[in-house]
Amino acid sequence: MATAPLYETHTFHPTSLREYDIRGIIGETLGEDDAYAIGRGFGTLVLREAEDGNRTVVIGYDGRTSSPALAEALARGLNDSGLDVINIGLGPTPMLYYAEAVIEEAAGGIQITGSHNPANYNGFKMVFQGRPFFGADIQRLGQMAAAGDWEAGMGSVFTRDIMDSYVERLLQGFDASRTDFARIRIGWDAGNGAAGPIVERLVKQLPGEHHCLFTDVDGAFPNHHPDPTEEANLEDLKALVAEKQLDFGVAFDGDGDRIGAIDGEGRVIWGDQLLAIFAEPVLKDVPGATIIADVKASQALYDRVAELGGEPLMWKTGHSLIKSKMKETGSPLAGEMSGHVFFAHDYYGFDDALYAAIRLIRAASDLGKSVTTLRGEMPEMINTPEMRFQVDESRKFAVIDEVLQRLKADGANVNATDGARVNTDDGWWLLRASNTQDVLVARAEAGSEAGLERLMAQIDEQLALSGLERGESVGH
Repeated sequence: MATAPLYETHTFHPTSLREYDIRGIIGETLGEDDAYAIGRGFGTLVLREAEDGNRTVVIGYDGRTSSPALAEALARGLNDSGLDVINIGLGPTPMLYYAEAVIEEAAGGIQITGSHNPANYNGFKMVFQGRPFFGADIQRLGQMAAAGDWEAGMGSVFTRDIMDSYVERLLQGFDASRTDFARIRIGWDAGNGAAGPIVERLVKQLPGEHHCLFTDVDGAFPNHHPDPTEEANLEDLKALVAEKQLDFGVAFDGDGDRIGAIDGEGRVIWGDQLLAIFAEPVLKDVPGATIIADVKASQALYDRVAELGGEPLMWKTGHSLIKSKMKETGSPLAGEMSGHVFFAHDYYGFDDALYAAIRLIRAASDLGKSVTTLRGEMPEMINTPEMRFQVDESRKFAVIDEVLQRLKADGANVNATDGARVNTDDGWWLLRASNTQDVLVARAEAGSEAGLERLMAQIDEQLALSGLERGESVGH
């Protein structure tokens, strides 16, 4: 007998349904009613569209104080649509992806997480039968909720501890008996995020010497913001590596799907530089493979992949978009400047920063060089950080269209994969519209400081022609 729904319809806050996930501020733009509606809608889609007839969804959540209550409301919504729920509890997002991949009866998975956002944010990342659930999928949940287009039924909630199995999978293929591994000395910064308990278990099983920071889960993030792509958040890790004279250090964002890294000299190893390290052993094993990076990555990466005999492919920014392109092209490895690294080579193709950390240890060993040496051998490019400029939501895509039309008329060398990436004799510059915020994103890279200034002047000129000023860069 079907249970009566708690709500007949639901309207989401207009800012919460994003391109890659659902996200908002707790108590202002996101709450338990939203979680329930997501469960009803997602469960309805599973019942109507899951090809294998499975009626189970796996859920997990990060360490934010609001996450357990959202998880309970989400499970209730899934149950009221007629689905069973397997709750794997607190853990990083990649552990949820792993659970969805290996639990046979799972037709999908939902992780409750605010990722790298401030403590008062939270959200939902979803996977449907092994594929990313984003874009039009998310908009459809909003349309279904507004119309009350939900199935009704009854389901149950089961708990399952999958952490040990996940850690075991992270270490699969890691030969701990190799003598060089016994000498490794690594710093780990979990940033009080959901990756902490996994880090604690991993280092107990890894050879060598390991020093950990902030592995206790604390949704207030008392030590530093959990975003390892902001260099300021790596200061504690840099100090640890310097004090203990460690080989290198790794850091994780709030839900463990983005990695940050520094070498033994405290130099940041950015996302595209990590990908260059990972690419070499992967291409030795899979010669000629396609390696994907987003439009913000350095030209040095694309050149390096080609030099190694691989096929470099520039693609749109966004973890869901990259994962979809990997499946389409059969790519074994992909990455973003934001620290998402995707291994389909000996893994599942989803972004897992903990697995990336293990692969960094393995890559240095396979290549017979320290991480510091690998970082030091990279060409020193002069580039800007990612710059973000406020623009009205209604104008951001229109501005990019205007820029592309002007560049085309001028005969510029432009790649329009995701915004405008313009190649010149000095280097390249990028201007694109964010899919998740009312901002334009810019970046430039040159061989000299004078060249970088000329590239920035071109960005300023294009913004001015569309009635905008670069002004001050805004945060994430």
